Amino acid sequence: MYNLTQEEQEILQELSTPQKIQDFLDSLSFNHEKNGETCMSPRRVLHTRQAHCVEGALLAGTCLLLHKKKPIIINLRVLSSDYDHVITLYKEGGLYGALSMTNHAVLGYRDPLYKNIRELVMSYFHEYFLTTTGEKTLRAYSKPINLRRFGTSWITEEKELFHIALAIYDNKHVTIAPKLTTERLRNASPLERKLASVAKDTTTKI
Repeated sequence: MYNLTQEEQEILQELSTPQKIQDFLDSLSFNHEKNGETCMSPRRVLHTRQAHCVEGALLAGTCLLLHKKKPIIINLRVLSSDYDHVITLYKEGGLYGALSMTNHAVLGYRDPLYKNIRELVMSYFHEYFLTTTGEKTLRAYSKPINLRRFGTSWITEEKELFHIALAIYDNKHVTIAPKLTTERLRNASPLERKLASVAKDTTTKI
């Protein structure tokens, strides 16, 4: 199936619920791209056992695809001083949740509690800030992207999937608040910044 090996299929087929998918993502090392930028396919993530947020989103989307669910991802766009974050959406009982590969303590998994995508996105807003200054950086989110638009060969591609990363970045984004509002935001407190500085690895890059 999708040119996956038997072993790869067995691993991904086992990840049959959002909770199992997230547990698997949490077991991976964070990909800090020490040898240059990457956008690895799910096959390469399975082999290297590491991923950054886009790579994790593609793996999660593949799991949903294998289990006959829509592989939908969105991008969370931030100020240039911070890093965008890509998450995979899922629905249970008509409500949205999110799967997330992150190195950050608070930008991860979301239970299916949200009536729409905006509600889900806003659950990340107050925790999405620079630990150095406390500035809240989330400004927009992309229109949903169904990974089926890229076909399925990307699932086992050995080359970098930069065309998918670029398509995510270039997709139309929805601004979450007027500029006047975001210019008046209160910075996160010193206590919040201290707690948020806890990361899975040695850097806070998400």
